[in-house]
Amino acid sequence: MGVKTITHEVESPVSAPRMFQALIVDSHNLIPKLMPQGIKNVDLLHGDGGAGTIKQINFGEGTQSKSMKHRIDVLDKENFLCKYALIEGAMLGDKLESIVYEVKFVPSSDGRCIIKSTSEYHTVGDFEIDEEEIKSGKERAMGMYKVVEAHLLENPSLYA
Repeated sequence: MGVKTITHEVESPVSAPRMFQALIVDSHNLIPKLMPQGIKNVDLLHGDGGAGTIKQINFGEGTQSKSMKHRIDVLDKENFLCKYALIEGAMLGDKLESIVYEVKFVPSSDGRCIIKSTSEYHTVGDFEIDEEEIKSGKERAMGMYKVVEAHLLENPSLYA
């Protein structure tokens, strides 16, 4: 098994607590409302949203796959940190065992935040993951971040 690690940082004009609440803690409610064409709904299959929870993300009609499952390994609400793993879904195929994500929302002194993310691609055997696939996944995640960020900017009392 090989592991490829990718890190990424992006600044947000929204505070760390609000971004964390929207993108992590309440994402199962908010994201399907904001992006119904891509994500139909999110089911909590096991747990209460904290560590050990398994979520199934069900995609909208016309998407490449029907669903995927995430397992939350760490949910640190005081430090705005979440570590979770993609454990099932078409994205894994037969070449990836899992993808482990760590996302931390770092507050800045001006009320904004820096979103720091690390993705670990755990491959089967000696398989080398395609950089274009990683880039595509990162672009989708950034698109979701921007949709949520815009919604929070338009609704300053939401998650305040």
